[in-house]
Amino acid sequence: MTTLTFRPLHPHFAAEASAIDLREVRDAETFDQIRAAMDAHAVVVFRDQTFDAQEQLDFSERFDGKLHTQTSQSVLVKNRLGSEALSDVSNVSDEGDILAADDRRRMGSVSNRLWHTDASFVDPAGRYSMLLAKVVPPVRADTEFADMRAAYDALDEDTKATIDALRVRHSIVYSRQIMGFEFAPDEQARLPGAVHPLVRTIPGSGRRSLYLASHAAEVSGWPVPEGRLLLRDLIEHATQRNFVYSHEWRANDFVLWDNRATMHRARPFDDKRHRRELRRTTTLDLPIALQS
Repeated sequence: MTTLTFRPLHPHFAAEASAIDLREVRDAETFDQIRAAMDAHAVVVFRDQTFDAQEQLDFSERFDGKLHTQTSQSVLVKNRLGSEALSDVSNVSDEGDILAADDRRRMGSVSNRLWHTDASFVDPAGRYSMLLAKVVPPVRADTEFADMRAAYDALDEDTKATIDALRVRHSIVYSRQIMGFEFAPDEQARLPGAVHPLVRTIPGSGRRSLYLASHAAEVSGWPVPEGRLLLRDLIEHATQRNFVYSHEWRANDFVLWDNRATMHRARPFDDKRHRRELRRTTTLDLPIALQS
């Protein structure tokens, strides 16, 4: 067992782990330390990780079980990394060239600059995401995270009473259409969306958390305009600067976050000039007994 320490990166959440080679971790005690850190911090940064594609998949499954594969990217193009469970978060083509401005894959990924939470549009939804930086551009290309637990805690009691029992339909088709991206009918049929509670209690920490983002399309039982205004107000509340941690990437950073407790978004950079290659796995929020 390796004894880990975690250095806070923000007053509310996010921490950096002490040195460890995650490729070698197989013992339950070390995994328990990482899970406890996720409960406490929701975002954990591991430096200097050198996974290849299969090693990242293997670690993700050892840590948290079944992986998410039904991504919007998987309905558009064949995955160049060889597994639909390993999302290609990059601006690079199969041939290794930077994608053209009008490339359909690039146009779809621009929506990642909206606040979102991974795999909320499927059921079961995403639990942990794990993003590895393979190639980092020479300019800032940060990822921002918002602490949805602290955002919930800061709501007034009347708002909490209004939202605590609400349910929301999440759709990646909706969030992409906001940005002007259209799916073909057969593509849209493969992404039907899912309904989840607007407020969740996170097992482990026991904390209450808002669960919404750009995929949140409608509040069940509410008129669409009123529901979308509520969701927009809550997103604006949750993304005040005191709830946000901005991660400045280094090569071989491996960042884990809890999708049930955070939102995140990519920040813009000149992606038509600078190469950026990251690889993400996301686990599904299954009960422990069903993760195999």
